[in-house]
Amino acid sequence: MTTNQELVPEIRKTVVFKAPIEKVWQAVSTAEGIAEWFMPNDFEPKVGHEFTLHSPYEKSPCKVLEVDPPNGLSFTWGKFGWKVSFELKEQDGKTEFTLIHSGWGAPDDIVGPAGETFAVIRNRMNNGWNGIVDERLRKVVEE
Repeated sequence: MTTNQELVPEIRKTVVFKAPIEKVWQAVSTAEGIAEWFMPNDFEPKVGHEFTLHSPYEKSPCKVLEVDPPNGLSFTWGKFGWKVSFELKEQDGKTEFTLIHSGWGAPDDIVGPAGETFAVIRNRMNNGWNGIVDERLRKVVEE
């Protein structure tokens, strides 16, 4: 991989849910909760736990890095060195939720079998996270 370029910037999505922090925490820190809004998985909120996200395209290996109930957690995702973090902050009965997807390489690094670069994949995933967080996760925690 190239080392003389700037890295692709992290993806950061912050939304406020009309839901208590404990409800949001359950949705983002249990296998059942994550499956409801993201992907089927065998997640456990234990540091070092290795689990799999079952995307429509492949099974992605992951590993839990941090667990801080009910304020956040992070895990590695897939073979590219990605890190996904969830940060939760209580706000008068509501919850500010921030998703951070980091660990990108240089923009022109080719990483996909179709010759896609980190920049292309990051832009596609940035758009995808909009609907996943602001629509699908919102529906789970606000209903």
